[in-house]
Amino acid sequence: MLRLKTPENLRIMQSDGFELSYGGAEANVAVSLAMYEDKCAFVSKVPNNPVGMSALSEVCHYGVNTDYLVRGGDRLGIYFFEKGSDIRSTNVVYDPAFSAFSLSQPSEYHWENILEPGDVFYFSGVTPAVSKYVEDTVRSALKYCKENDIQVICDLNYRGKMWSKEQAQVVMRDLMQYVDVCIANDEDFEATLGIQAFDGDLSTGIDQIDTYKEGMLEITRQFPNVKSVSVLKICIL
Repeated sequence: MLRLKTPENLRIMQSDGFELSYGGAEANVAVSLAMYEDKCAFVSKVPNNPVGMSALSEVCHYGVNTDYLVRGGDRLGIYFFEKGSDIRSTNVVYDPAFSAFSLSQPSEYHWENILEPGDVFYFSGVTPAVSKYVEDTVRSALKYCKENDIQVICDLNYRGKMWSKEQAQVVMRDLMQYVDVCIANDEDFEATLGIQAFDGDLSTGIDQIDTYKEGMLEITRQFPNVKSVSVLKICIL
């Protein structure tokens, strides 16, 4: 997605310009892996125009394989970011509607050419929240992974401005049947899976480690296919 950030802690309504960059959960993970010299590929759809090509160039710059990217559509998804200041919290405004990726169809992604046994497939909870088309695309990828011995890592990564907890739970609980490794953080447990593990009080910090552990174990009980759950710096195998 195209990230437009206000400068110097200004609010969107106060700013007459934005700092431009590109990002997204899956793209960030791919770039991080490439910087560790791991072999990785990024799969998405970008418009075949200067904005789409600029986003593509940003990912390629770090050595990420973009051979499987689909090109087409009219626009790149956008999110506006204003950094918090003092008592004012950070604010994000998402604008993914009618983007090339949000309108892309499962049939556009040929998983048999992209994935092979032994690969690892990563996705975040942000992705199926983009649109029903993308949700169906993610599901098709996960089914292919299950049928072809490909490990799946899911970062639950709940974003309340993209969908409700009720919507997230219906979708993510269904997708969890394909997941081998699950990553959760703070409100992700309850928001995406309906599992209580965090009371919302960040002031207690590490004192809540036991509730996190119980939440992690509950994930493995409800979804026995999940082999490992990770949150913060805790990991249960």
